[in-house]
Amino acid sequence: MKLPRRRFLHLAASAAALPAVSRVASAQAYPTRPVTIVVPFAAGGTTDVSARIVAEYMSRTLGQQFIIENVAGAGGTTGSARAMRSVADGYTIMMGQVGTHAFSVALYSNLAYRPDVDFAPIGLTLENSVLIVARKDFPPKDLKNFAAYVRANGDKLNVAHAGVGSITYTSALYLNSLLGVKPTMVPFSGAAPAANALIAGQVDYMCNGITEIGQQVRAGTVKAYGISGARRHPVLPDVPSTEEAGMPEFQITSWYALFAPKGVPQDVLDRLSDTLDRALDDDNVRRRMRDIGDDDLPKGKRGQQPLAALVKSEIARWTPIIKAAKVRSE
Repeated sequence: MKLPRRRFLHLAASAAALPAVSRVASAQAYPTRPVTIVVPFAAGGTTDVSARIVAEYMSRTLGQQFIIENVAGAGGTTGSARAMRSVADGYTIMMGQVGTHAFSVALYSNLAYRPDVDFAPIGLTLENSVLIVARKDFPPKDLKNFAAYVRANGDKLNVAHAGVGSITYTSALYLNSLLGVKPTMVPFSGAAPAANALIAGQVDYMCNGITEIGQQVRAGTVKAYGISGARRHPVLPDVPSTEEAGMPEFQITSWYALFAPKGVPQDVLDRLSDTLDRALDDDNVRRRMRDIGDDDLPKGKRGQQPLAALVKSEIARWTPIIKAAKVRSE
């Protein structure tokens, strides 16, 4: 049966409009079932805690559960690869960080993913500085004495970290390179277990974030020598900055961000980014983020494009530093 030309054109136009209409409908409907956030480290560290804070807000706002799945191993690259290979529908995303999306490029010759290519950025969740801490009975009194003591005893000392590729590992690697020492690096399954070993006096020192170690610094169960940056942090006002304490070269920012596998529809990404942005403006979320060492994240650093630029710049910054240290992992 032949259709009149006007009727044919009308039906063709309607058919052409269907994909656009379905995309809008899918964005409005998303999510229709629980969403998994892969955390590529053990529970208790900053990556895990920040994921749980935003997951709670997103669950409440979007009307579906956002479930945390901890997939630890290989400095966060095991969980990152699992997230990268998941179906690109927005129902599996991940909380990445500087270790999984910058350090890993130089550390792993057979890295299963390309951080700046195989993921779609959703947005930065927080940034915080890194503390140089030691067991509470470590002899040096301040950062200058710490540097001298470690230089004199480096081959006898043990340093805790959360695995090759983690912020705790690379921060310590950078610190040791500044001091010209090669102590024994002792791996743990996450930053929290590494901190527990330090508290127990099983290791000598480490580099760690405020989430994992700030409370112990305040309680006096570990000794803090400095916090990276040019100024003190309001959460730990008695800890000097590395700049004022005599080690201005130690400038490290640990950052955490949500990513989706490449190929997630843009409308779904936009909904996730918008919800995350609203979360970061929420008073309760901001208070909880401050509790784990974050200063309020400014609008200019939020969203997909700033995160994409950050990943590229951090890869460019850290690759020569790590390669110069001649550290590789398989």
